[in-house]
Amino acid sequence: MKIITKINDIREYSRSAKKEGKTIGFVPTMGYLHDGHISLVRAAKKENDVIVMSIYVNPTQFGPDEDYDKYPRDLERDRSLADKEGVDVIFTPVSGEMYPAGYDTDVEVKGHLTETLCGRTRPGHFRGVTTVVAKLFNIVEADRAYFGQKDAQQAAVIKRMVRDLNMPVEIRVMPIVREDDGLAMSSRNAYLSKEERRQALALSRSLKRAEEMVSAGELSAGTIKSGMKNILEKEKNVRVDYTEIMDADTLQPLDKVRGNTLIAIAAFVGGTRLIDNVLVTSNA
Repeated sequence: MKIITKINDIREYSRSAKKEGKTIGFVPTMGYLHDGHISLVRAAKKENDVIVMSIYVNPTQFGPDEDYDKYPRDLERDRSLADKEGVDVIFTPVSGEMYPAGYDTDVEVKGHLTETLCGRTRPGHFRGVTTVVAKLFNIVEADRAYFGQKDAQQAAVIKRMVRDLNMPVEIRVMPIVREDDGLAMSSRNAYLSKEERRQALALSRSLKRAEEMVSAGELSAGTIKSGMKNILEKEKNVRVDYTEIMDADTLQPLDKVRGNTLIAIAAFVGGTRLIDNVLVTSNA
């Protein structure tokens, strides 16, 4: 497995692979890998000849009071896990490589997709995401890129960017990977104390309750949210940012479950902000 830190070097590697007729699967990450990331690698390996993973904690998607400086990093651990899974290249640039002196360009998806959910309380976050992902797509020149359903809004925003800018890359969104007890895997789970880890399970329990209600025929968004709230309020250390029920593609709010519906939640557990969601379907 190669470790590449320079843009010109990874671009040369990708173009050489394509000249040989190989397809490239790309897994962009911020590192501190867990089984959710590994699931993306495994999906990419089934559909591509070469796997490129980026490990880059992108500063432009963090707000001034967020956790950029303390975001967990362990490149040697990540390198070992990626090598074991058959990743061909890790691209891990330093910030000076991605944002050199004089850099003054952003890529932004405007409108509802970036203004709802996490966009309401994290201004500029998705502009940072789309800017760095657009740069990575231009650099790696992958055929397919793999993202996790846990970051459902991010995936929807990136899909829109790719569509609107005619980027020649297929976006593949893979299912959420959970711990045995239901907690959605996230690098930020490392911040949780033992007690906070227990309390964080309220998020997945509330979503499970929502799924059960839909399966039983309950379609009212208000009623489903109330059922979720009853679970979340039992944990005093859980502070809800939002619970939303919306169209899975447009993220427009729904008054009742219909078609492909996203039920999403964000909450602070202690000082750690976690997100989670489920997809449900109704033909009613």
